[in-house]
Order: sequence, then structure tokens, then C-alpha cells
Amino acid sequence: MNRCLVSGGAGFIGSHLVDRLMLDGWSTTVVDNFDPFYSPEFKWKNISSHIGKKNFSLIKADIRDLAQLKKSLNGNFDVIFHLAAKAGVRPSIDDPVGYQQVNVMGTQNLLELARDWGVKKFVFASSSSVYGINPNVPWREEDHVLMPISPYASTKVSGELLGHVYSHLYDIQFLALRLFTVYGPRQRPDLAIHKFCRLILDGKPIPIFGDGSSKRDYTYVGDIINGFLEAVKYERTRYEIINLGNNRTISLRQMIHILEEVLGKEAVIKSCPMQPGDVPKTWADITKAQSLLSYCPNTNFFEGVKIFVNWIRSEAFILSGENER
Repeated sequence: MNRCLVSGGAGFIGSHLVDRLMLDGWSTTVVDNFDPFYSPEFKWKNISSHIGKKNFSLIKADIRDLAQLKKSLNGNFDVIFHLAAKAGVRPSIDDPVGYQQVNVMGTQNLLELARDWGVKKFVFASSSSVYGINPNVPWREEDHVLMPISPYASTKVSGELLGHVYSHLYDIQFLALRLFTVYGPRQRPDLAIHKFCRLILDGKPIPIFGDGSSKRDYTYVGDIINGFLEAVKYERTRYEIINLGNNRTISLRQMIHILEEVLGKEAVIKSCPMQPGDVPKTWADITKAQSLLSYCPNTNFFEGVKIFVNWIRSEAFILSGENER
């Protein structure tokens, strides 16, 4: 049986990864601190179906606390999937030091554990935000002109660079997967699709930053998880950075229109100025992922939104006021 550690395994993407790993028979240990950035109840629900299973362990711990991690974990892992992070571009502008401590020092701690334990494969959830305002779209991994414009983005660049150091010095295979605007069931309540969906259902205005022309490469969470699982099989090189996106863009106006169509309800628009740290467009070139991982996203945006809306309508607590930020 394969054995893995999943940091941030109770979160949106992490819990979907855990579901697939458990389905495939992995012995899975989750480390999560249930940060109150959004409701911890939300995260507990994400992993509740696995509690008590013999090949599942949950450790409530903070990745900043190396001593606690060493005490709580036995180190008997084949792979570390590192998804734990303080998330969000805009909140990072208000708390750059906090983001540095969790996202950079936390990543260093997990790499130190991989080194001490002899774990030879480390899969890191990076972000499309590292490209920043780079105008050369679609973004390719070979373009080293990174222009991050938020503390969050800079911490993800730092994580990739730390991975290169540990890969070079300690023979750890490090794969950084740059994720592009992931959506789907369990999406964080602060993210646009989830937030707009709740506001439209409640008949409340949705805040539109800018003129609605900004574009994102929305990628369905199931396709992202396929990329993670293929990354585990990859052996050819010791260090790689790989985009996981959908290779097409959807404008903010298009996203709202599709939400309206799926929900059967018109949105009330509240126009707001552009926010610091926001980029006008994200767009992944996925040629490398297709070549190295046989990655093939196959969920179109309309169908993915339908799946998300079906989920949110089935989860009454998500719409409750306690989850509003």
C-alpha cells in the first residue's frame, strides 16, 4: 500500500485529493490546522466520510511548528502532497508577514521533514499567480520572467525555489504544479464563483471589480486532481514546474452570465474599482502537462458550474450567515 502525507487535506482541493487517494487504496495522513479564514465546520465536513477508516489519519497541526510535526508524525511516507497555505491574493496584501510565515517557512519545514525521513517525492501546489502581470500569454513554464504582484504570489515563487534547492542537494523529486483558478464542489466561500452564487441566490448585489473584462483560466477540480495523481507516476526528472489549467479563458462577464443561466436568476451588479494584486488575465499553456503527465482537462466550464450549483443547493449550511465573510 502506498503511503502519503497531505498537508491542507481538509481544504477545497486537498479534500478532493484525499477522496481519490483513499479510493485508490492509499494509506493517507492529513495535516491541517483548520485555520478560521473560513468556517472550520466547512473543512470538517469535507473529510468527515474518512474519519475512523483504518487507512486514514488526521493530525491537527500547524505546519509552522516543526517540533509538533515531528512529534505527531511517524515519517513513514512515500509521497508528500503539500497543499497547506494561507490562501488568497487580496488578504495577503493585508498580512504579508503571516503569509510568509505559513507559506514559506511552512514549506521549508515540510521539505526538512522529507529530507529527514528520506521521502523521495514531494508534490507542491503552486499557483498561476506567480506569473503576475507577465504579458506573454498563454503562460509557459519556460518563461522565467515572473512578475508577482501580491505577497501570496511571492510566497509561491519562494516555495518553488526552495523545492529546487532541496531537490538539488538532497535528491528529493520536487514537482511544482501551478494551479489555474480551480473551481468545483467545496470551493472556498471567498472565491468568486462560490461567493457570487450565494449572493445571486440571496438576491444581493455581487461586487464586480473593474469593467468585467478580466479573464481567468477556470479549471475544474476533478481535472486538477487527475494532474496530481499523474504527477505521482512521473519519474523522468528530479525537478519540474508544470501548469495545470484548462487552456482557455472565461471573462468575468461570461462567468456571471453562465451563473445566471444555471441558477435561473439574474444577478444584481455592484461596480467596484480594480483591487491591488489582481491581474487582468490568467491563461495556461498546458503543453508540458500534456507531454509529461498525459494531462487532459475535459470538464467544460458550463458543465462544471452545473455540478457546483447542484452541490451548493444540496449543502444548506453553506448558505447560512455564519459562513459570510
